[in-house]
Amino acid sequence: MAVETLPKAGPRRRPTRAKARPSRGLPRLRTTIVAAAAYVVGFVFLFPYIVMLLTSLRAQDSLREVSFWPEEWVWSNLTNFWTSGLAGNLWVTLKVAGGSTILVLLVALPAAYYSARHTFRGRTAFLVLVLITQMFQPTAMLVGIYREFFQFGLVDSIWSLILVNGGFNLAFAVWILNAYFASIPRELEEAAFLDGNGRFGALFRITLPLAMPGVITALIFTFIAAWNEFVVALTLTTTPENQPLTVALNSFIGQYQVDWQNLFAGSVIATIPVIILFALIERKVVGGLTAGSIK
Repeated sequence: MAVETLPKAGPRRRPTRAKARPSRGLPRLRTTIVAAAAYVVGFVFLFPYIVMLLTSLRAQDSLREVSFWPEEWVWSNLTNFWTSGLAGNLWVTLKVAGGSTILVLLVALPAAYYSARHTFRGRTAFLVLVLITQMFQPTAMLVGIYREFFQFGLVDSIWSLILVNGGFNLAFAVWILNAYFASIPRELEEAAFLDGNGRFGALFRITLPLAMPGVITALIFTFIAAWNEFVVALTLTTTPENQPLTVALNSFIGQYQVDWQNLFAGSVIATIPVIILFALIERKVVGGLTAGSIK
């Protein structure tokens, strides 16, 4: 007589409980705290500029008032900037900063690209020498700089300021561009060679767009450094027409009195070109990260 054997029952599975969803309260609280801290830090950095703007709109007799907001808004302090002759000094500053930036990029781009793509004798010594030149300050070499430009007849000239600012910002530009060029794979350039591009075609179509964040960094650093330079410009320029704005604003500081409202009005106007530069270049920094990698 055949006996049917029933299959052994397997171990019972416990009913699975629904996973508890993570509470969204904590991440939202953390995001709120971080955002609030960011706003506080931003306000701390912007507060001196707000005070500078409000002081530039005060009258001369209300500079010592305790109130934060001026009781009388004097807009003529900003408009007098253009009639006082400082507009010409602003144009000189634009030419010096723009010329120094163009000079630095023209020299730093080929130097950084060649040192990043080729191995040659003395390559490390060259990069170390470039870094050492960054350690020198223009103030420590004012006598030699003045004597050199005096012999070439370039004292009280815009070209002397362009050459000095370009020379002292060249080292940083070479280092930052060398790092960006070295981080870009050579296979991208080799693929461009197979497509019929030459060395310059691969550089301008593939490598340079990918290194655009480094180019923008060098551009901003050089432009701002040349824009804010004061000591060399004060030494090499003598006539008011050839002085940049940083030196011309020094005329508002007298021996016994400081013309604060006009000094701050000129400082407010001097910051506008830098703000415009950042607004125009900000998008290109992110766009240069991926530009040129996809055909």
